[in-house]
Amino acid sequence: MRRLLLISLLLLPVSGAQAPARPVPANSELASPEPAGSGTAMPGTALQLAREPGLSAGVRAALRDLPPGVQVGVLLREVGGGPVLEAQAADGAFIPASTVKLVTAAAVLAERGGADGEWTAELTVPAAQAGRADVKAVTLRGSGDPLLSARDGAYSLRALARQAHARGLRSVGEVRLDDAGLNAPSFGSLTLAEPMPALRLSDWQDDPPASVDAARARLGAALIAELRRAGVTVTRDTPGRAAPFTPYLPPTPPAAGEGGAAEPDPFVPVARRPEQGVASVRSGSPFEVLARTLRPSDNRLSEALLATLAHPPGGNGTLGGALARERAFLRQIGVNLAGVRLADGSGLGREARLSPRALGTLLTVMHDLPYPTPAAQLAAVKAGQPARLLPDALYRSRGNAFVEALPQAGTGEDVPGRTGRGGTLALRLRGLDLDVRAKTGTLPGVSALAGYVTGRSGRTLAFAVLMNGPEDTPILTLRAVQDRVVQAMAQAH
Repeated sequence: MRRLLLISLLLLPVSGAQAPARPVPANSELASPEPAGSGTAMPGTALQLAREPGLSAGVRAALRDLPPGVQVGVLLREVGGGPVLEAQAADGAFIPASTVKLVTAAAVLAERGGADGEWTAELTVPAAQAGRADVKAVTLRGSGDPLLSARDGAYSLRALARQAHARGLRSVGEVRLDDAGLNAPSFGSLTLAEPMPALRLSDWQDDPPASVDAARARLGAALIAELRRAGVTVTRDTPGRAAPFTPYLPPTPPAAGEGGAAEPDPFVPVARRPEQGVASVRSGSPFEVLARTLRPSDNRLSEALLATLAHPPGGNGTLGGALARERAFLRQIGVNLAGVRLADGSGLGREARLSPRALGTLLTVMHDLPYPTPAAQLAAVKAGQPARLLPDALYRSRGNAFVEALPQAGTGEDVPGRTGRGGTLALRLRGLDLDVRAKTGTLPGVSALAGYVTGRSGRTLAFAVLMNGPEDTPILTLRAVQDRVVQAMAQAH
């Protein structure tokens, strides 16, 4: 009778939106139901109730060691369109801690167009002064990314200054900075509580400026110094502010029958022409900065990457705009956003919420996208085997940029700053012959692990394990349980 009553309740129509599932205690073996719309009953056919699998015996045994009061959500699925293999509270809304960085990294990688994308920076002059040796002003315009250096490498202020000099620039009245791209106060709610300038230098990573004004002063001084070093005279010692860049839009041709002719492009008044570039540099692959962010779980770099999504022209300059672009990306790749809340790029705050299912979908899609690392592309070109860049070969060689940017468990490096290949997982899951690439997450009472593991079958499995408990919960205990969960998953599948 009780079973019949339960089935009857499941068949009742539901009015309105379904509330997201709440986290389920670790000792519960209730599986999350299929999302609404997973099956359709046709007239004259029997209604079949689909149910996701629960947890394997090994995972259940591992979770018995959790301290009291800890709630846990689990999802394990096969990549490449494979099925859900294990689930518990998969739709629960959990504090994700640094697993939020997976969302940040994925959104940035997609926005840049993959691992062969780039950021740019350029020096421009007013159109009327293009080609002159002496100009009234030169403007630095950039993408707001955290890779531009003052002096090092091809993506630097030094490279820009040398280019400008090589193209005949000899004297500048004023250096201007296009630093109006971000609304700095809108980022003030971030837990990191550091200024978010529209233009930044990678040299500031270990010594960030104390304010947005300090950032523009330091950036301006660095650019002026590099121009002078390259042989360009700069009259003013303090940087000015640039007007927002306005691209030239040609006149709209008149509609048929209206008469008159559109203004020919060659005769556009100088005042209406866009600025002209005198130097331009391009960053390397975003893969490198993603790896430097995800492996050591760098909060500062993660927030800087989030800010690039706010930068015009794609963003509106605000934190809210950047987070909206992340939500749009998640929606585009099919993530169920019920219960999902994004609040920052690092997970350092406690306001964000993610579900194991949301992370599982993200991980699966990012594994299946053809984003080869620069090293994989170079190896294929050198070998004369472009077929190695096709998805099947790419995944077999583990050359996917998103996967490779993650920490790799058990590598054993014990380096300061956790900047080695193993990152935050270097000393976990050692000696087990497991291939685990995953992102950790830690806050008081919160521990999370989400990524990929190669199962006993040789298949790649995407997993997410989110744990929320009292703030005094022993984190080392939670991590030990997570490691045993991952081992049990790999063994069972």
